[in-house]
Amino acid sequence: MNIDFPFHFDGCGRTADADADDHIRDLIQQVLFTSPGERVNRPDFGSGLMQLVFAPSSDELAAATQFLVQGALQQWLGDLIQVEAVEVESEDATLQVTVQYLIRRTQQRQVAQFTHGMAGP
Repeated sequence: MNIDFPFHFDGCGRTADADADDHIRDLIQQVLFTSPGERVNRPDFGSGLMQLVFAPSSDELAAATQFLVQGALQQWLGDLIQVEAVEVESEDATLQVTVQYLIRRTQQRQVAQFTHGMAGP
């Protein structure tokens, strides 16, 4: 059983669970939007993506951000997924991240889109 993220209860009042593919998507979201130093027992966990929300936009920053995100996903989830593409867009303090990946266990390609900013994830 995989606990769904964010944590909540299902209709029966039990801890909500997620299937394997949804759980992988949840893990990607956690890597993307956790800042290094935020987790006590894993101070290097995360991508540092949130530090870039208010950075001035440029082609160089976009390329560096995509490299940063891809590296973090590879480091923390490389045994579960193969990252094929990452696209990061920043507009008005909102980040939109699109990740294309292959689930190693099933060899299925997935595309997941995440948004974080004033409205939250």
